[in-house]
Amino acid sequence: MLLTIASFIFVLGILIFIHELGHFLVAKRVGVRVEKFSLGFPPNIFTRKRGDTEYCIGLIPLGGYVKMTGENPEEETTGAADEFSSKTVGQRAAVIMAGPFMNYLLAIVFLIGIIYFSGKPVVDDTRIIVGEVTQDGPAFNASLQPDDIIIGINGESVAHFDSLRTRINAVVEDTVEITWLHGADTIQEKIVTQLTELPNIDGGIDTVGMIGFSQKISYYERFGLLESVGKGFISAHVIVWETVKFVKKAVTGQVSAKMIGGPVFIAQQSGREARKGAASLFFFMALLSVNLAVLNILPIPILDGGHLVFLLVEKVRGGPLSLKARGIAQQIGLLLLLAVILMVTYNDIMRLFAG
Repeated sequence: MLLTIASFIFVLGILIFIHELGHFLVAKRVGVRVEKFSLGFPPNIFTRKRGDTEYCIGLIPLGGYVKMTGENPEEETTGAADEFSSKTVGQRAAVIMAGPFMNYLLAIVFLIGIIYFSGKPVVDDTRIIVGEVTQDGPAFNASLQPDDIIIGINGESVAHFDSLRTRINAVVEDTVEITWLHGADTIQEKIVTQLTELPNIDGGIDTVGMIGFSQKISYYERFGLLESVGKGFISAHVIVWETVKFVKKAVTGQVSAKMIGGPVFIAQQSGREARKGAASLFFFMALLSVNLAVLNILPIPILDGGHLVFLLVEKVRGGPLSLKARGIAQQIGLLLLLAVILMVTYNDIMRLFAG
C-alpha cells in the first residue's frame, strides 16, 4: 500500500510539474508576470515567494496550475506589458501549448532512457520458457513454475509462445491440457482458463481465456545513444498515434467507457509497475504523459485546447470573444469535465469491487 501511494504521488507529481513548468517557462520567456506556481491543490503544505511568484505545494496531488497576471478575462487589467492579455495571439498560444508539449517531450526522454539503459527484451523463439507466473492464477495453482518449458497443449506439441497463447485465448473458462518439463520431469495438467477482457486493435473488447504466465526474457539487446534516440522518438509517436485513435473511438462510442480509468486506476497501476522495476514504471509514465498531452489539446473549453480555439477565433475575427460567450463556453466545458470525472470515478469504483 505504501509503495502504491508513493508511486502514485511520484508519477502524478512529475507529470503535473513538467506540464505546469512548460506554461511557466514560456510565460516568463515572453515577459508575462507569473503570480503563482502551484503543484497540487490547497490546502498548501509548502509556500514560498521568490520575486513576483509564489511557489506552492498543495496537499491534493491531482493537478496544478500557473496563475498569470491578466490571464482571466474577467479580472481587471491595466494594459501593462507584463499582463497575459497584452501579449500577441502567437505568444499566448505558445504559453498554452507549452504544457502539453513538455509532456510530449517528457515521454520521448523517458522512452530514450528506457531503450538506452534497459535495452530491448529478447526471448527464446525456439521454445517456450516460463517467466513470471501470476500469483493464485490458474497456472500457479497447477504448479507451473518459472523456467519450466512448455512442450504441448491438448496432446499436440507446441514450440512458439504466440501459437500457445492463441490456442489458450480461444478457450474461455474451459479446460486446456498443458504439458511441460520441470527439470527432468514431464508434467501434464488440465487447467481451467480464466475469463479476461482485453482491448483489441479495433478499439473494442475481446473476451479471452488466460492461465496467467509470461514468457521468460532471455536477455536485453543494447543500443547506442544515437540509435536509442531514434527508437525512442519513433516509439513516442507510435504511442501518440494510438492515443489519438483511442480518444477518437472513445468519443464516437466505438470503445467502451469502462476502459477509461481515473486516479484510483492510475494509483493501482503505478504500484504494479513500480514492483516490476524502474523501466516498467517509467514506461507507464511515458504512456500517461502522452495521454495528458493529447487530452489537454482537445478543443474543450477549460482545457488548453479550448483556450487555443478561443485564440484562433480571436485571430480570425480580429478581436476576442465577448465575456458572455466565453463564460458560456467555459461552463459547458466544466460540465463536460465533471461528467468525465464522474464516469472515471465510477469505473474506478467498479474495478475495486471487481477486484
